[in-house]
Amino acid sequence: MTNEAKSLGPIPLLLLTLALGMGTFIQILDTSIANVSIPYIAGDLGVSPNEGTWVITSFAVSNAIILPLTGFLANRYTDVRVFVYSTALFSLASWACGLAWSLPSLIIFRIIQGATGGTLIPLSQSLLLRNYPEDKKGLALGFWSTVVIVAPILGPILGGWITDNYGWRWIFYINIPIGLLSAYLTHALLGNEKIKTEKVPLDLIGLFLLVVAVGALQVMLDKGDQWDWFDSPFILKLAAISAIGFYFFIPWNYFSNYPVVDFSCFKYRNFTIGTILSALGYFVFFGSVVLVPLWLQTQMDYTAFWAGVAVAPIGIVPLFLSIFVGKYINKVDARWVLTFSFAMFSYTFFWFSGFETDISLYQVMLPRFIQGFGVACFFVPLVAISLAPIPTEKLASASGIFNFIRLVAGGGVGTSLFVSMWNRWHQYYHARLAETVTVYEDNTVEFLEFLERRLTISTPESYQILDNLTNNQAFMLSLNDVFYIAGWLLLILIAPIWLCSNEKLRAAGATAVGE
Repeated sequence: MTNEAKSLGPIPLLLLTLALGMGTFIQILDTSIANVSIPYIAGDLGVSPNEGTWVITSFAVSNAIILPLTGFLANRYTDVRVFVYSTALFSLASWACGLAWSLPSLIIFRIIQGATGGTLIPLSQSLLLRNYPEDKKGLALGFWSTVVIVAPILGPILGGWITDNYGWRWIFYINIPIGLLSAYLTHALLGNEKIKTEKVPLDLIGLFLLVVAVGALQVMLDKGDQWDWFDSPFILKLAAISAIGFYFFIPWNYFSNYPVVDFSCFKYRNFTIGTILSALGYFVFFGSVVLVPLWLQTQMDYTAFWAGVAVAPIGIVPLFLSIFVGKYINKVDARWVLTFSFAMFSYTFFWFSGFETDISLYQVMLPRFIQGFGVACFFVPLVAISLAPIPTEKLASASGIFNFIRLVAGGGVGTSLFVSMWNRWHQYYHARLAETVTVYEDNTVEFLEFLERRLTISTPESYQILDNLTNNQAFMLSLNDVFYIAGWLLLILIAPIWLCSNEKLRAAGATAVGE
């Protein structure tokens, strides 16, 4: 695909930025907005909450499958058309989700919604870079990263509020006007571009292997903790299917005359290292984004809304600072900015590792706010470093692969591994604390007698209170350990940053002819 991008004036460029931002926003929002509504959805459709989690899994699977296909679709149908049609179809699928009459129907519509939304993140990124002038590309990335950061934080809060006040179906209906407006504006501004497409054949075998490998992997990651990981025969089968799928897909796709995924971007050192750093950084970041509100709700008796409020301050600083970082990213060494980001992440994770069970809402919000400085300096320099050497004709493909690996590592592996470590280490600490209580049995008996005498609490209730206290402390110690390890991992990742070259964000936005 070759492009002759239109030279847009300030107002059309602003409208394009808003249009692409809206399309990205609703896609990212829907990765998290339904999470807090699962009990309501399950109750309304007459299924168990565990069955209801397929609403999340179905979306994640189809979304993950489409992401690496972005480059192929853009080359075949043009990036503008793919973005416009995907956004419009995503809106219609959201409408169908709101009208769902049963769990199977909702799952089918969520699969369609995830598939149609899979291209929106990488294409919004590549379209912004292609249409912004050279000296403003960092600014475009700053805006894009703000949307990427704020949407998943806002999702649970907005989802909880909408569900409580209007019902769960409205978490899908709100996408319709936003998505259709995004599609209309993008088509109006870019629809007349002269773009030559490549009508290459579709490698059906490669596509089949990709669907099998990615689909099995995503289901395994989503359901692993719920089904006790590799103690479950079903999880073992999924792991085997995914491994076999990737084993055959990678060489088949590499030697194919018409590969469905373009691996050539990995020949650029910056892209390879940047993608690995993005995957590992997002793995830790998104794992914490999920784990903190989960701990607050299950162990600290926070409602979904207040758990969302507690973690929301992480989005305040990036909301204002990300655009500033993007504006000046070409004037500084991006490696220093990224080093600062990882150092701030590490510092705040060590801070989290000192949390105690009597912690206040303010004490949770403060380190989350400070962590926002790290988040604001995370996405923009990483994308700038990774995509700087990529020619324009390969930008959509490279962006698709970059975001696919980032989202699978973060939203899939990070979430699953963090929650699994937290639960399993809790069991260890609970057993150790129970042993401690047994050693000091005399004091335990005195404590229980005090509860009975002073608070008129029966002996069984007293034992339940003691068990709850032990359980809560075990979860707290487990959470501390998870974040302590996360802090060290982020410190270690600073070293590979300096293996990248200090290229400016120019090639990613240059014309194919110029490169």
